[in-house]
Amino acid sequence: MAEGLSVALPLRIDPVDGAYGLNKTLVDMATQNLKMVILTSPGERVMEPEFGVGVRNYLFAQNSPGLSAQLRDRISQQVSKYLPYISLNNLQVFSPSILGDIDNTRLNIIINYSIPAANVVADLTIPIKI
Repeated sequence: MAEGLSVALPLRIDPVDGAYGLNKTLVDMATQNLKMVILTSPGERVMEPEFGVGVRNYLFAQNSPGLSAQLRDRISQQVSKYLPYISLNNLQVFSPSILGDIDNTRLNIIINYSIPAANVVADLTIPIKI
């Protein structure tokens, strides 16, 4: 019998784990949970209508410092509500620069987080094309 902490998404058959691949480490599970919170739109998750940041809802929004601040606040709120075991050490939402010019069609979300109970620190980067 395979052992793991949670089912790895997307679902896939794994020759070692069997019917579903599994997250074997706390970092893999926490990273997957953070991605789910950020990429899920409110109303998408069954029985949890407020779950999720809904980053896709911002696809056609004007890329501005206000948008970055709004996303940072929304991510912080969602993590504290749904992932209380995770502490956000550093959360950056910004448009990358290409050859000195800011690319207003992209946002990078970079999160440095920790799981204090397990003494774990990790990073997650999510690039988004808006």
